[in-house]
Amino acid sequence: MATAPGQAPDMTIIEPLCAVFRRTLKAVGLKYTPERAQILDVIVRKEALFEADALLHELRGGGFRVSKATVYRTIKLLLDAGIIRRVLVSGEQAHYQLVYGRRPDDLIVVVDTGEIISISAPELVELRERLCRQHGLVPQGHSLQIFATRTP
Repeated sequence: MATAPGQAPDMTIIEPLCAVFRRTLKAVGLKYTPERAQILDVIVRKEALFEADALLHELRGGGFRVSKATVYRTIKLLLDAGIIRRVLVSGEQAHYQLVYGRRPDDLIVVVDTGEIISISAPELVELRERLCRQHGLVPQGHSLQIFATRTP
């Protein structure tokens, strides 16, 4: 989603995503504030997993004034809206991934180094489709995280 300098951002995902977030906020009696808009904008431009504290640092580094509490509350609202998902990497720090409008990555987490490897497993999509069909269900997505260690 990154854009070249001077190039307009791709609004095909930003607009619908923004509308989804606005509806979620309205449903719980909250407003779409400039701070929430800026947080969403930074997240939409991320290609990889991110942490809340790193997001806060990036926002402040860009000259935007936002509190830690606002970042954490907005992340919770984005989770509730289905725009981002929490990714289990370690027990120390939560990681998040943008999923709305994207096919979320399946991941291998190398637990001894903290390395995260994105993988593509088309056979998993086929399995998901078949299993849901067998049970009369319509799949809405899936998440695969494999935890592994490097061989000595």
